[in-house]
Amino acid sequence: MTARRPCLPAPGPLEGYAARFDDLFFSLAQRRGFRAYLTGLLAPRERNKTITCLAGAEPVVGAGMPGVQRLQFFLSESPWEAELLNDRRLELLREESATAPHDGGVIVIDDSGDRKDGTATAHVGRQWLGRLGKTDNGIVTVTTVWTDGRVYYPLHATPYTPAHHFARGRSDPAFRTKPQLAAALAARGKEAGFGCRAVVADCAYSVSDDWYLALREAGLAYVVALKPHRGTWARADQPHTPIEAARALAWRDARRPGDWTPVERHFRDGHTETWWAADARLGGYGPDSPCRLVVATTDPAGLPQKATWYLATNLPHPDAPHAATSSHPPADLAEIVRLYGLRPGAGARRSGQTGSGRPVSLSEGSAMPCGCRDQRGCPSGPLPRTSSQLEAVASLRSCFGTKLGVCPQ
Repeated sequence: MTARRPCLPAPGPLEGYAARFDDLFFSLAQRRGFRAYLTGLLAPRERNKTITCLAGAEPVVGAGMPGVQRLQFFLSESPWEAELLNDRRLELLREESATAPHDGGVIVIDDSGDRKDGTATAHVGRQWLGRLGKTDNGIVTVTTVWTDGRVYYPLHATPYTPAHHFARGRSDPAFRTKPQLAAALAARGKEAGFGCRAVVADCAYSVSDDWYLALREAGLAYVVALKPHRGTWARADQPHTPIEAARALAWRDARRPGDWTPVERHFRDGHTETWWAADARLGGYGPDSPCRLVVATTDPAGLPQKATWYLATNLPHPDAPHAATSSHPPADLAEIVRLYGLRPGAGARRSGQTGSGRPVSLSEGSAMPCGCRDQRGCPSGPLPRTSSQLEAVASLRSCFGTKLGVCPQ
């Protein structure tokens, strides 16, 4: 067999990491392209990391430079297998004691949208883009992240294909909603060896019965936000929305909290906050039911919009009749609040807001490290047009876009 030609090493300790993927590439150009892309993602830059930025070239005028063109070819034309690279990355994370998953972490589900003009690119369509905070023409990627608050790293990513791409629209057998895609990714993460205490998601996923069913079939617990004013069937004299159920809970003051329990939240910058949590009753929700409604807030009297969570979970109450027979260990109020607080941006945004929008900093109260990020914008220059090429680029960007998947304390 012909000996492999040596590749120009990546900077510093990054070479040792990049070399663990060399057997997944069959040419020197691919190994070189992988190192250039990985280095560009991790190197500090003063602007959005488009292709020209990753290659260290000027925007627009530098698009024709050889380094930019080589990187563009690697991402859009070179036949490497993104899934094999992601599997190897996850394998390395499991092997390292500092990043190995455990049952105390969570799998966070989210989606991120990038604006894209035209209609020729696969998966493009007019839809909600969380990054922009509005509906626009673009591409949305559904992602899963594993975190325990100490480290976090992406697991899997898949683009959402709008219904108009299918012959029969939403009734087409091949069409999948974002909640369906997300549930499949969460189950896939568990199968890959990334156990968790629960799957955590915002309110965009709480309206899908398919999402709940898929997680139950996969044996996964969940903690998901509910929209405060989303109604449910109940008797006329009972609460009909989560916020009404919260207002029905007894509260006088901190010395006489009634139904509320103080919960101490710890943030990465060292400060702590006292929140208040309670099990509420709403329709089929209740502390003794298979699905609980937990309300957490900084002010039980006012229930401020941006500092109140309405959370549905199938983790049983410690005193529930089915706690001993449940497949999931019981969780008290502090545990439920901790789990949802691990979701990136949970301390900085209200639970009813979807999409990650932008990196979240410690100054905003996030429980996650500074620089927690979504998929970056689409690279400049000629873009990959096919579905498989877009999925490969999205997967690689998700895999290696977060400092080797580790954000230490």
